[in-house]
Amino acid sequence: MKGKRDPARDFPGKRWLVNLLRAVHLVGVVGLGAGILGEMSENRWMAFGTTALASGLTILALDVWSRPSYFREYVGMAMAGKLLLLVLLLAWPAQRAALFWLILILSVLFAHAPASVRHAIWTRRA
Repeated sequence: MKGKRDPARDFPGKRWLVNLLRAVHLVGVVGLGAGILGEMSENRWMAFGTTALASGLTILALDVWSRPSYFREYVGMAMAGKLLLLVLLLAWPAQRAALFWLILILSVLFAHAPASVRHAIWTRRA
């Protein structure tokens, strides 16, 4: 059974807001990657990382609000895993580059998986 969006939790302009947030998120991700993989001061790439995190968490909040079953779907599990990997990236400087690539690859693979996979329910309510 797929997770369903609640039409009562939609508002005019929401789609454009999420698209704008995704664009800001990508700017932050690219800046973060440039800093981790290149020669940029930690303060500067952390600012990009903060941009990516803030926009990503805003998108997440809108998704959870729109679809209350979000964290019972595989998409929610993947997001939790991505946030855990991000914590590891910040806590484990020696492995930042590898963790950045892992987060990026998993994000792209999951984002482009069929909706029947992303929104499948992996857990049932007790």
